[in-house]
Amino acid sequence: MNSSNRLSNAFAKPHPALVCFLTAGDGDTAANLDALVAGGADVIELGMPFTDPMADGPAIQQANIRSLGAGTTTADVLRMATEFRKRHPEVPLVLMGYANPMIRRGPEWFAAAAKEAGVDGVICVDIPPEEDEALGPALREAGIAPIRLATPTTDDKRLPAVVEGSEGFLYYVAVAGITGMQQAAIESIEANVGRIKKATDIPVAVGFGVRTPQQASEIARVADGVVVGSALVDLVAEHGADAPERLRELTAELAGAIRAAR
Repeated sequence: MNSSNRLSNAFAKPHPALVCFLTAGDGDTAANLDALVAGGADVIELGMPFTDPMADGPAIQQANIRSLGAGTTTADVLRMATEFRKRHPEVPLVLMGYANPMIRRGPEWFAAAAKEAGVDGVICVDIPPEEDEALGPALREAGIAPIRLATPTTDDKRLPAVVEGSEGFLYYVAVAGITGMQQAAIESIEANVGRIKKATDIPVAVGFGVRTPQQASEIARVADGVVVGSALVDLVAEHGADAPERLRELTAELAGAIRAAR
């Protein structure tokens, strides 16, 4: 199954998609990712560790530090992706990270390596739409969705540029600021998701600050997908080798809440 099909299938289910994030190389990545799938994650987002993760709050920053401290490289992340794809042929896998590791050896190299690893989409936090040529064309050529971010400050003038080159889904960052710190008001999320959906047909997933099944359920009523990251990363930090079981439990609770929301 090719990548665009895996992503579109995930958002074509009768319920909004649960998108779950973990940092590659933080703990037993393979066991932790398998636990997310077992718990009902519809899309997996794998963070590529980076020395200066400027959009990320303390939980994911610490996960980056642990992963880099363990010696995780881009090659390791791609290997984890390859092994995940063998174990889970149907589950969409998105790499999320920063430009430097993605374009250091040239965007074509990264796009080809990601394609070979079975990656479906890439979120690059620090390449704005105006600089799409830095990575976007190479990803599209390889059949990988460049997934863009929109925020509460993405006004109607800038929205078309954000939407234009985006594929797979659009990631709406519910709060201006860093991940995992605060929760936006559902009214503001609903208004902004509605505005974005007028501008594009691609699904809109909402993240940043979603920690509990109740929050996930609220967002699932107004969005096509719900992204959960810091709450899962916290479990890896807290439980170490016992993290998979905790991850599976929380993912199952989140998935249940999302499926019941509509």
